[in-house]
Amino acid sequence: MQRYFFELSYNGASFHGWQIQPNAHSVQEEIESKLSQLYSNTPIKVIGCGRTDAGVHAKHYVLHMELPIIEDAEQLIFKLNRMLPDSIAIQKIRAVSQDDHARFSATSRTYRYFVHSTKDPFLAETSWYLNQSLDLQKMNKAAQFLIGKQDFTSLSKLHTDVKTNVCDVRFAEWIRVNETELYFEITADRFLRNMVRATVGTLVDVGLGKLGPNDIPQILAAMNRQAASSSVPAHGLFLWRIDY
Repeated sequence: MQRYFFELSYNGASFHGWQIQPNAHSVQEEIESKLSQLYSNTPIKVIGCGRTDAGVHAKHYVLHMELPIIEDAEQLIFKLNRMLPDSIAIQKIRAVSQDDHARFSATSRTYRYFVHSTKDPFLAETSWYLNQSLDLQKMNKAAQFLIGKQDFTSLSKLHTDVKTNVCDVRFAEWIRVNETELYFEITADRFLRNMVRATVGTLVDVGLGKLGPNDIPQILAAMNRQAASSSVPAHGLFLWRIDY
C-alpha cells in the first residue's frame, strides 16, 4: 500500500462541512463513497487537512489515504471526477512518504473571506453581500494587531476540544478587487473553530466605525468570545491554500 496526497477543491454550499457526521451530507462522505465504488466497494477512509464548517468552500484542500499503487493517476482523476458531483473537483494525486500527513504535516493555512457591496446573483453563494461603506485603511490597521503568536480565545468558538488557543498569524490584510468587491486574507500555522469568521466580523465593525483599530489588542487580551463581534456568514469563506 502507498500513501497518496489528493489535492482538490469544493463548493461547500450543499454540504454540511467537510467531516462525516450522522444524518448530514459531507464532502468527506462523498469522496469516500465514490472511492470505495472505484475500488470494488472496498471501504476507504481518507484523512483531511482540517475541518470546514457547513457552507464553507475550499479552493485548495488536501487529503491523504492508503491505496494500492496507482499506475495512472490522470485516469483515476478522470474517473473520480466523473463520479463526483460538480461541486467537488480532484486536481492532483501524488505519492508521498508514510510519514507525510495531510493535517499534521501542514506548515501553514491560508483563508480568504469575500465581500461585495452591490447585489449580484452570481456571487450569492461565494461572497457576503454587505451594502455599507467600509474604511479599509482602519481595517488593515486593526488587522496588523493579529500578527504574531498569541491567544485567540476571543475569536474562537466556545467549548472546543483543542489543547491550546495560541496561533501564529503570519499575514492578515484586506485587499480591494474593484469598487464593489474585496476580500480578507489571513495565513497562520493553525486556526481555531470559527476564528476567521469571528475575525472578519470584528474587523468589519472597525470598518463601520463601531470599533477602533486600537480595540483589537484589548479584545484579544480579554480571552472572552463576548469581547469580539459576531461571526459573519459561512458562504463568503474559502480555505484558500495549504502549504507543506
